[in-house]
Amino acid sequence: MCAHSANRSYWVYILTNQRNGTLYVGVTNSLERRIWEHKTKAIEGFTKQYGLTQLVHFESFRDVSTAIAREKEIKGWLRRRKLALIEEANPQWTDLSAGWFGSSLDSSLRSE
Repeated sequence: MCAHSANRSYWVYILTNQRNGTLYVGVTNSLERRIWEHKTKAIEGFTKQYGLTQLVHFESFRDVSTAIAREKEIKGWLRRRKLALIEEANPQWTDLSAGWFGSSLDSSLRSE
């Protein structure tokens, strides 16, 4: 299931490179586009450097300030609390974006 809605949504998400590997917490207004950017390494930075492409957690918000506050909250947690959040809803650490882009990543999602 792709994560998008007709209503304006903001997303807080967690990426990793492997179970119990490096974690990255981010916020975006387009989860599918942002995950595509991470998976294709389209943007320089931390996630590209560490190969963080597996979406293991996400939450939806209608208000951007609430989403940003949640991102900051999770970033402030100790690692074990972040791991518990992931494992509560995704105990197998499944890549929740698997299948979103088919066999090849869709370049139409590329940001301009």
